Amino acid sequence: MSNVSTKKKSEISRRTFLKAGAFGAAGMITGCATGKSFMSMFGKSKPNFLFIVTDQQNLDAISAHGNPYVKTPNIDRLVKNGVSFQKSYSTNPVCSPARSSMFTGRMPSETGVVSNDRPIHDDIPNLGELLRKDGYETVYAGKWHLPENWPAKLKGFDVIPVGGGEGDLVDSFTSRQCEAFLHNRDKSKPFILTASLLQPHDICFWAIHGQKLVPKDLRFDEIKNKLPELPPNHSITPRKPKLCVSGYGGFDDDQWRYYLYNYYRQTEMVDADVGRIIDALEDSGQADNTIIIFTSDHGEGAGRHMNVQKWYPFEEAASVPFIVCCPERIRKNIVDTETIVSGVDIVPTICDFAGVDPPKDCCGKSLKPLLEDGKKLDRKFVVYETHVCGRNIRSDKFKYVKYKGDPVEMLFDMENDPWETKNLYDDPKYADVIKEHRKMLEDWEASIKPILPTKAVVPTPNWIQMMIDAQYGPGKTT
Repeated sequence: MSNVSTKKKSEISRRTFLKAGAFGAAGMITGCATGKSFMSMFGKSKPNFLFIVTDQQNLDAISAHGNPYVKTPNIDRLVKNGVSFQKSYSTNPVCSPARSSMFTGRMPSETGVVSNDRPIHDDIPNLGELLRKDGYETVYAGKWHLPENWPAKLKGFDVIPVGGGEGDLVDSFTSRQCEAFLHNRDKSKPFILTASLLQPHDICFWAIHGQKLVPKDLRFDEIKNKLPELPPNHSITPRKPKLCVSGYGGFDDDQWRYYLYNYYRQTEMVDADVGRIIDALEDSGQADNTIIIFTSDHGEGAGRHMNVQKWYPFEEAASVPFIVCCPERIRKNIVDTETIVSGVDIVPTICDFAGVDPPKDCCGKSLKPLLEDGKKLDRKFVVYETHVCGRNIRSDKFKYVKYKGDPVEMLFDMENDPWETKNLYDDPKYADVIKEHRKMLEDWEASIKPILPTKAVVPTPNWIQMMIDAQYGPGKTT
């Protein structure tokens, strides 16, 4: 049921984009497939950027990452022609907070966007503003979910209006609008095009309306033998803080498998739109000087720990794809299993490639030296936020979780327990590890500049307000 873009490709541009496969093995060994410098290839011209964002896509919901239940030939093209990070984390597994970080290089607690439907604080510049000042054409198409007079006006970007709602209705329109832009734009200026796609976010409706969309008496006999197996941690819920809300009790095993089946079909839908955009970039003749960044705002529960949707600190919600590629510029066919990266790294990485100073107080790191030459990133851990008052440290071997005011902490041995089945926080053997991670968190908290939440444009649900009150005190907003 995989949807693959059927657009006829230009053979020359396709050959240019895909020839990296011949150098993949060499790139794995040498760290740089060609050795050509940016200046020798492009002179003083600035690179273009194609920033593709999906919504609610798991890190492993990609066939090139070994998932047998989904076919993503177009995203696979990016994996084969670039660097794909396997320790990649959302700054907060919720749409608006994560997106605020992607476009500012700051944590959600620093942008004021601690939950959905809040704007980025007015004093914080976004990526479009930074690049526009340097002569870039800055264009945005698709979901934004950061209410700043959207879609009539978005600071720093020209907006291509595409509508909203459900991914199966608007993603094809978004990708076609991006296709038109790439074919018809004025090539006298460098560009950054953000293509923000909704799928596989539509899986949210399957949880909200579960008993209607996933009936107990499944009537689809033809796919019963094709349903994915349940994950090994499906029925395991380790001890967790009280405000760490997770778990969905609405499905039996067959319904869960059918839920997963549909999630992967929605992922294949977005892969087709990714393919249309990549094809358009190739056919436009701009692929050689365009850096593609592909990621997602957060993951999806996918039945792990009996979870649906996002919010919580477990891998299924917080771990996301992060792929960067550019022919002749970035190393090819590299699956990086060691480097820990975050959504806050997107802005400083793009700024570094563009030759633009990163924004003041940016807490991310540029990945450019690693992407080009394989230089190791000077980083021991990343932090991501959950449920407003939750802080989560992902270090090389462990994950540590602390919610403000809650005595229950979480510690997982990510090397020996990647499915997060056993919480080790009260095991005396790990007392030193807990102490070390508490110190990491203390130092990190001292390094950032949090602000009060910005004012939501719609009423905040009571359960979210309870978490905001726990972190900031009752009724606190900017």
